[in-house]
Amino acid sequence: MQQRYIPPAWNYNPSTWGQRLPLVFIALAGMFIALYMGAYQLRIIDDVWEPFFGDGTKRILNSSISKILPIPDAILGAFGYFADVVTGVIGKTSRWKTMPWMVIVFGLAVGPLGLVSILLVISQPVFINAWCSLCLLTAVISVVMISPAMDEMLASLQYLQRVKRNGHSVWKAFWGNKEIANKID
Repeated sequence: MQQRYIPPAWNYNPSTWGQRLPLVFIALAGMFIALYMGAYQLRIIDDVWEPFFGDGTKRILNSSISKILPIPDAILGAFGYFADVVTGVIGKTSRWKTMPWMVIVFGLAVGPLGLVSILLVISQPVFINAWCSLCLLTAVISVVMISPAMDEMLASLQYLQRVKRNGHSVWKAFWGNKEIANKID
């Protein structure tokens, strides 16, 4: 790997495929699990798998909390994971510097989804008095993705800070100005 793709003061590149592809595959798994639960919520399938908590998954997926929005919450989760997948595969291994906007969108897609998952898991026993194995699994998936995604976002934010410190346009750098990227280490 070329040294110029490693952010200053870092000992690795947070944008390598080795860093991002595991997140993409984990997000794909989360997306398919969420689509499965969403298919139940939309009554496309009649039953949903629950290995540990009896009818907990059905109770959660049919709860008033899952129906707060006009779209089933599992489908919204699937869209969130899809956004993680798309934003995770766009860009080269230098994207922390050449596409800060994409890295930040990726971080924003991963981070809030993880927080929402945590809140939904907390709400299960508190408001519904039930647990959902698949919901817990997708929450774990979301939380596992946060730290690696935040590493890459931190590298981009540090790059934008160096751009500002060197008197260049942060706005242009944010959108991937190559002239600025070539001037800033």
